[in-house]
Amino acid sequence: MKNIHSKITLSAGFVLAMVFTFSCSGDDGDEGGGGSCGMSGYKKVEMPDGKIWMAENLNCNVSGSVCYNNDPANCAKYGRLYNWEAAEKACSGGWHLPSSAEWKALLTAVGGSATKLRAASPLWDGTDDFDFSALPGGFGYLGGSFHDVGSKGYWWYSRENNNGPDIYYWYMGGTSFVNGNPSFSVRCVQD
Repeated sequence: MKNIHSKITLSAGFVLAMVFTFSCSGDDGDEGGGGSCGMSGYKKVEMPDGKIWMAENLNCNVSGSVCYNNDPANCAKYGRLYNWEAAEKACSGGWHLPSSAEWKALLTAVGGSATKLRAASPLWDGTDDFDFSALPGGFGYLGGSFHDVGSKGYWWYSRENNNGPDIYYWYMGGTSFVNGNPSFSVRCVQD
């Protein structure tokens, strides 16, 4: 059984964003093992860049993912944090990990302000004008240290080439430097 909910935000006669929630019985998106995650059950939003994006962070329990501070309540609020190998495989079924160019196009389409993509929250400066609902989920290392929840958000983006071990992530917060083998949030975009 499929339930569909949509929300349209209008401003000056233009559709700014459409939020879709799809849920199919029998698919909770929690694979529990290796592999990719099901995309049903996640909020999706059509953004001014013309693409359909997830309107929440992926929360699929796969190998290589972790809850911030190993606390399931943080997964429920912010989604899981994924190492690169898990993030690379997480989006599936007509969805993909966005490229840097797709993140840049999204930011340009909303007027260049990440504040418009951030969830309105006492946690950070956000207006969520487009129902993208970005939350400051921080980042972590699978070895157990975690940083920046409540103040910064980090999302993986796909590598446009395979020329080395550089870290590829999109960042909302302030200034930041991350090295080593981090775990970040994942947002998928529709193919």
